Amino acid sequence: MTSIVLYCRPGFEKECGAEIQEKASWNEMYGYLELLKNQGIVFFHLQESEHGEALMRKLPLKRLVFTRQWFVTLTEKITLPDYNRVEAITEALGNQCQYADLRMEMPDTNDGKALSKFCRKLAVPLRQALRKEKSLSEKGDKDGAILHALFLSGQEVILGFSLHENNSPHVMGIPRLRFPNQSPSRSTLKLDEAFLFFIPKSEWGHRLTSGMNAVDLGSAPGGWTYQLVRRGMMVTAVDNGPMAESLMQTGQVKHKMMDGFKYIPMKQNVYWLVCDMIEKPTRVAKLMADWLLNGYCKEAIFNLKLPMKGRYQQVNKDLQLMKDEFLKHNVKYELYAKHLYYDREEVTVHARLLSPLPQKEL
Repeated sequence: MTSIVLYCRPGFEKECGAEIQEKASWNEMYGYLELLKNQGIVFFHLQESEHGEALMRKLPLKRLVFTRQWFVTLTEKITLPDYNRVEAITEALGNQCQYADLRMEMPDTNDGKALSKFCRKLAVPLRQALRKEKSLSEKGDKDGAILHALFLSGQEVILGFSLHENNSPHVMGIPRLRFPNQSPSRSTLKLDEAFLFFIPKSEWGHRLTSGMNAVDLGSAPGGWTYQLVRRGMMVTAVDNGPMAESLMQTGQVKHKMMDGFKYIPMKQNVYWLVCDMIEKPTRVAKLMADWLLNGYCKEAIFNLKLPMKGRYQQVNKDLQLMKDEFLKHNVKYELYAKHLYYDREEVTVHARLLSPLPQKEL
């Protein structure tokens, strides 16, 4: 049976599974779920074998909120011997297809981390063997499908592939970012990852560059403000709490001690709005839509905090609220949400308008 394997944050398998099942049904592709609870792995077993690759071609990974990475299975679970593991894997794969690269992957758990050393040792001889069998192309080929080897243990592996144009460039969909010592909080990694995920690097020169004006709502102590400052932006930080002195000394930050829901910029020269307030997600979604529709900012990145139950349903409700607001004003828009690696009980959303408001509404 062909399946799609999806990686998500451990503990969010239910949301990840509900989302892929719903999106697949919209495309008239059906199957059943198998969740590896608290391991961050979901199997979507498809009724029709050809639907695996077909769904990955029709459904952009970027549109899946709770999925970090995915692949279509080529094999069932392969039991590995104590010796000659490389030979067992190459034989199970065969040489019908050639892949551009190999990803060695494992569950995002403590046990999975213990497997990483084993995978690193196995990776070199496995790549050499696959190239010898012509199952893996020579280095430098960036256009072919990606081969995934998901090790559930040292004795069990599943092989599959993803499409280079519709997968995460990171192993298991996890970017490895280094925490900057100058940042006043670890929340800074959320915005750093959000910029990497939502804004193509080829567009940083005009969408994410020095000289821009930005507003950070709920800014204290300044983890998100730090990411704006390090990119050369002038930031209005809005929060009743104190900001890190190191940020204030840069001369790039003005601190407004007030409620983020009450702040309105005096001039319409703000490009970026960012927001990580601990508030009801529906209230935040409405505020972000208002900022965009009033022309207070050009682009927004913000977090929506998740409830304990009904997390997938709540995210859909809040995103639909924003879509309805944009449609009401007859504007084109871009709206993406992702449960990023450095998120916890929240999802990060990026929104911008792609067409101007009618003149009468400015």
